[in-house]
Amino acid sequence: MKIAVVTESWWPSTDGVVTWVAATVRQLKRMGHTVLIIAPRGGGSVFEGIPVRDVPTFSLFFIYGGKPWGIPLPRVTAFLEEFQPDVVHVVNPGFLGIAGVYAATRLRIPLVESYHTDIAKYASIYHFGFAKPAIWGILRAMHNRASVNLAVSQGVKQEMEAHHFRRVQVWKRGVDLELFRPSRSTARMRAMLTGGHPDCILALYVGRIAAEKGIYRLNDIFSLNPRLRLAIVGEGPAMPGLQHLFRNTRTIFLGKLLGTALAEAYASADLFVFPSTTETLGLVLLEAMASGLPVAAAESPPTHELIDPSGAGLLFSPGQPHRLGEIVRELVDGEIPLHIRSVRARQEAAKWGWDRSTEDLLEFYRQAVQYQRERSLRAHYPRQF
Repeated sequence: MKIAVVTESWWPSTDGVVTWVAATVRQLKRMGHTVLIIAPRGGGSVFEGIPVRDVPTFSLFFIYGGKPWGIPLPRVTAFLEEFQPDVVHVVNPGFLGIAGVYAATRLRIPLVESYHTDIAKYASIYHFGFAKPAIWGILRAMHNRASVNLAVSQGVKQEMEAHHFRRVQVWKRGVDLELFRPSRSTARMRAMLTGGHPDCILALYVGRIAAEKGIYRLNDIFSLNPRLRLAIVGEGPAMPGLQHLFRNTRTIFLGKLLGTALAEAYASADLFVFPSTTETLGLVLLEAMASGLPVAAAESPPTHELIDPSGAGLLFSPGQPHRLGEIVRELVDGEIPLHIRSVRARQEAAKWGWDRSTEDLLEFYRQAVQYQRERSLRAHYPRQF
């Protein structure tokens, strides 16, 4: 197939959506498909042999920490006219997504849209809660132009359908099982993460350093766990405030890590802590579990879907952050040894390889093509339908 991916999130930004899109287009290329990426400017004109066409960006400091957004210009239509794809996949439609949805609709190309970020919930965190009805209305209008809509978890699918999104399917998440594995652990990385105290219990957080991630909740883990140290990996607009908040705790901020360094960080820790409640996919949870880390996380649809069936960790109510310290202590000193939960974590993650995720996606693309074909026939021969 010829597949055009219009993505709101792309390099040099680093988050779960960028990781997801990069892994997916990489897998599509391996499987012999031809891919074009249309993205905000800044990530280069080629990604691992895949052409990237870009648009200029803008940013607003009060929206998602100043993240750059692609300007929805008419050139997106020209990019698609030139490429002539079999299907257009708009990832996380926002500003650039408007142009992608419009272009695919105008050119009558089968359209798939995937929903990765709970923008309405973010609006409340950034003091724009009054705009939530309008946000849901805009998202619904864009998504309901698609032949197939993709949710990244069962919980997200239910929420989309509750807001009257149509033709919703679940696109199962994936993880790089070769990169993220327990054997990546190194003494050098553990010494760096613990500040030179490798014999302590090491908790790890990986993700964007931003208000919506609820990282402040991690401040409650130390009082009940005197042997514990915390390493925070990532970057983002909330870094200065959190460094001040954690200044008197046993915490190290590592900044951004990628590739093998990130995999070593996961595998060199003892457990993973995840306080966010705004995730739709929880990709870092899968990376941590693939690395053999038991998980202490806030309750949310993605965490329930991963942790409940696997027994790889424990969950706490986000309204009771003090419970995080209690469940960390239970993971470390409870009846089920930490190494047993580690094995369970890896076993659960092993079910979620990118090959399986991408095969499912290709089936959704085929469904979109079939839906578009049937819709065209109904338009041309209404008496026969």
